[in-house]
Amino acid sequence: MAEVEEEYPIHKCVFEGDVKNLTTLLPYHDMTAKDKHGNTPLHLAVMLGRKECIQLLLTHGVPVKVKNLAGWSPLAEAISYGDRETISSLVRKLKLQAREEMEEKRPNLVSALRQMGDFYMELKWDFQSWVPLVSRILPSDICRIHKSGASIRMDTTLVDFNDMRWERGDISFIFNGDQKPSKSLTVLDNKQKLFQRVRYEETEIEIEDEVDILMSSDIMAAQMSTKGITFSRAQTGWIFKEDRREMVGSFNSDFYQINGMVLESRKRREHLSEEDLQKNKAMIESLTKGSSQSFQNGECPFMRRASLNPPPESRISWEDYISAPSGQCPLLGRNLVYKESSKSFKATVAMSPDFPLTVEMLLNVLEIIAPFKHFNKLKEFVLMKLPPGFPVKIDIPILPTVTAKITFQEFAFKNDISPELFQVPSNYIEDPMRSYGTYLTMLTVLHTTSSV
Repeated sequence: MAEVEEEYPIHKCVFEGDVKNLTTLLPYHDMTAKDKHGNTPLHLAVMLGRKECIQLLLTHGVPVKVKNLAGWSPLAEAISYGDRETISSLVRKLKLQAREEMEEKRPNLVSALRQMGDFYMELKWDFQSWVPLVSRILPSDICRIHKSGASIRMDTTLVDFNDMRWERGDISFIFNGDQKPSKSLTVLDNKQKLFQRVRYEETEIEIEDEVDILMSSDIMAAQMSTKGITFSRAQTGWIFKEDRREMVGSFNSDFYQINGMVLESRKRREHLSEEDLQKNKAMIESLTKGSSQSFQNGECPFMRRASLNPPPESRISWEDYISAPSGQCPLLGRNLVYKESSKSFKATVAMSPDFPLTVEMLLNVLEIIAPFKHFNKLKEFVLMKLPPGFPVKIDIPILPTVTAKITFQEFAFKNDISPELFQVPSNYIEDPMRSYGTYLTMLTVLHTTSSV
């Protein structure tokens, strides 16, 4: 066993709570290394409640956004364990690392935007379900995107979706790459004639609000599995079959059948009581509807979530843990309350060689607007190895019972896009209490903690 122990010295120190040796070893070993179960030292520290080890690892900059073989992040495990201080520390570090990653990408992203021609683009979203009653209530949306220089404006009426609740509005998001990060993203509420500069650093109250949401919510992991996906030419005709070719808008397109697309969804709630499940729904609805009441005068309309009683001390030894077969990690925390589901989807994608935008250019645009959950799904899909051309029409699973059909129905390079589109109208009033900034950063945190 000595050879195995030497292979994971930091993991062993964390497992046994040996803070002294951990301090000595950290400068000389890879803190991001995963053991045979896919756990980083931070995973183990969180699952075992080693608070000194957690703080030491975070001080040394260990990444928080990482998954083990079971598909869970350290933050997900921290929510299960239920220690509020640990959850808050991980949320703060996750946000800091996300900002640092964003700033690292920013120069290249702004440069890529400048090199593109200016354009106007329309994306039509049609949401559909195989459940007839659900299908009747699903919305559609036409998203309009203007790009000029290093600036992008997106106008949308579908702000968010969660289960069967769809939040509508008349919202514009303006990204200006020429501005400092603190002033580069602005949200316009075109109905209320209000605007807000989205902050990249949250107040303590906003951080603690997010911790309350995480501690009161299911731990979710959902992914569109791409491992078994293949593409085959879609056929048309009853007797004499031929490859399907049609016009999508003004673009000649070849249609492909997407085979093996599976939406996998997993849910954990061992940290929730029955009372939590009732309170959770009301609290999340309050915080995601743009209500400023929660934050006025630094007051909060509900009691802060207290830490849970820790799970029983693990009786698993390091030798037992590291000897267990890969992927069969012994239980180190609470008994899981776990549910998983998967659904196969039949879908098609239309690829056009005539579309003026390249997939790489689209990814640069999606990098900016990906905090919207449905746009992040589009980004995940486009990152797949698609057939030749540009995906002008796509079917994407959004929820286990809901798919979205996205059509790039209009695109044109333009040299006359008005600069006023990227400015706040003079009759709009700044509303710093409105929670768009919190809402966006919450989406980002929830996405990075739950997606596999």
